[in-house]
Amino acid sequence: MKSCLKLTRKTILTVLLLGWATAATLRAAETKYEANWESLDKRICPEWFLDAKFGIFIHWGLYSVPGWGVKGQYAEWYWNRMEDKKQDNPWKQYHKRVWGENFQYADFAPLFRCENFDPKQWADVFVRSGAKYIVPTSKHHEGYAIWPSAEASKTWGRPWNSVEIGPKRDLLGDLGNACRERGLKYGFYYSLYEWYNPLWKSDRKKFVDEHLFPQFKDVVSRYKPAIIFSDGEWDMQSKDWKSEELLAWLFNESPCKEEVVINDRWGKDCRHKHGGYWTTEYAAGLKDGSHAWEESRGMGFSYGWNRIENIDDYKSARELIMVLIDLVSRGGNLLLDIGPTGDGRIPVIMQQRMIEIGNWLKVNGEAIYGTRYAGKASQWTEGKMPEQKFGEYMVKYTIMDQIGQKPKDGVAVKQAFFTKKPEALYVITPGWPGETLVINDIQVPRKTVVTMLGVDGNLKYKVKKDTLTIEVPQLTPEQAPCQYAYTFKVSGASLIVK
Repeated sequence: MKSCLKLTRKTILTVLLLGWATAATLRAAETKYEANWESLDKRICPEWFLDAKFGIFIHWGLYSVPGWGVKGQYAEWYWNRMEDKKQDNPWKQYHKRVWGENFQYADFAPLFRCENFDPKQWADVFVRSGAKYIVPTSKHHEGYAIWPSAEASKTWGRPWNSVEIGPKRDLLGDLGNACRERGLKYGFYYSLYEWYNPLWKSDRKKFVDEHLFPQFKDVVSRYKPAIIFSDGEWDMQSKDWKSEELLAWLFNESPCKEEVVINDRWGKDCRHKHGGYWTTEYAAGLKDGSHAWEESRGMGFSYGWNRIENIDDYKSARELIMVLIDLVSRGGNLLLDIGPTGDGRIPVIMQQRMIEIGNWLKVNGEAIYGTRYAGKASQWTEGKMPEQKFGEYMVKYTIMDQIGQKPKDGVAVKQAFFTKKPEALYVITPGWPGETLVINDIQVPRKTVVTMLGVDGNLKYKVKKDTLTIEVPQLTPEQAPCQYAYTFKVSGASLIVK
C-alpha cells in the first residue's frame, strides 16, 4: 500500500511539473514582441541556458589557414591587422615573408580545405568535455560563411562560402547534425559587420537591408539555433542595424522562437543594456546572478588558432576548472573557445584541456549544472581584501592568484566557492581543504546530510551557531574522487548574506 501511495504522489508531481512546463511554453509562444527594446527586453532568458553553465566557442574560418597572430592579439583579426600600412607592422611583415607580397587574403579561401574535419569526432570531444552547448562562427568579420550563404557570394562578387570555395561542404550544418545527435545544444556566432564587404563600404543601409537581413534569416531558418552570439556591432546604433526589427522576427516568427537565447551585442548602445544575456570577454565576468551573463575566452589568448602560442601561453586544466567554478559561483556561464586548424583538426592540446574539464565535471557536475547564485559567491580567508575589478572587455583577472586555504602575503584568498539548488548548498574548495572544512555564516537545518561528491557515505559535522565544521574524509591520492577542486553537499542549507 505504501509503494502505491509513493507512486501516486510521484505521478501527481510529475503531471503538475509537466503541466507547468507546458503552460510556460504556451505563454512564451503566445507572447507577441514588438520591435522595440522595451518589449524585447521583457523576454525571459530560457532556462536551459541558465542550467547549462558551460559551452564551447569555435573560431574557424579563413584566418585558420595562416593561423598566426602577434602574441597577445587575436589571430582571427589577421586580415584586418595585415592591412595596416605602417612599415613596422609585424602582421604585414609576416604575411609578406611567408605568403608573398602579392598573395591576397582571398587567396586563403581555396586553401581552407578542412580535409581532416570529422564532425562526429569533434562532437565526441565536446560531450567528453562536459559542455552543454556549442557556438561556432557562422561567419566572422571577414564575411566568409561556413554554410551555403547566397548573400555572401553575391555581395562580395566572388565565391565566399564554404560550399562554393574551400572545403566544398556545409561545415555549419555538418557540425550541427553531429552535435545534436549527441544531445548538445547548437547555435552560432554571427558578425553583423564585415570589414571589407563592398556593400558595407559603399552603402551601410543597403548592406543591412539587402545583405544582413536576408542572410540572418536564412541561417536561422536553416539551422534553428538554440543560441546566437552576435558581434561586430560597434560601428552603429541598434536602430541603424535594425536590430529591434530583426529580433522581433526572431522571437515571433522564426522556427526557434521559443528556445533561442541571444546575447547583448546588437548595436553600440546595447552591451549590458539590451538583448539577452550580458557578455564579458577575457574579463572577470560579473559580480552576481541578477542578470544572465557569460564570459568568453580562449585557452590561450587568441580565439582563432595561433600557431606561435606555446605551452606557456595556454591555461592549465586546473586553471580552466577554477575559472569555470568561479564564474558559476557568481551566477555566470563560461563559453570556452577553441581554434581549429585550416585542415579541420582541433589541436590536441585543446582536446586534452576539454577532456580534463569533463573528467572533473563527471564527479562534480551536480554542483555546476542547474545551479544558481547562492547569495554569496565565495568565502574568503582572513587578510586584506584584494581589489576586484569587473568590466566587459579585457579586464586583468588571474583566478590562481585569488585561491587557497591561507592568506597570501597577508592578502585574503577565496577558500571556498558556493552554488545552490533548492534542496542543497554546494561548497567547492579550490584544493584539498585539510582535516576539517569550516563554513561561516550558514544556516543548517537540524537533520541536514553532508556528503562529498564522488565519495560514498555521509560525513560527520558540527554546527555551532552560524558555523558548520565538516570532518573531511582522509583519503589517499588514489582514493580522491577527482583532481584540483572538491565539492561538499549540504542538504537544506543556505548562506546568511550580510
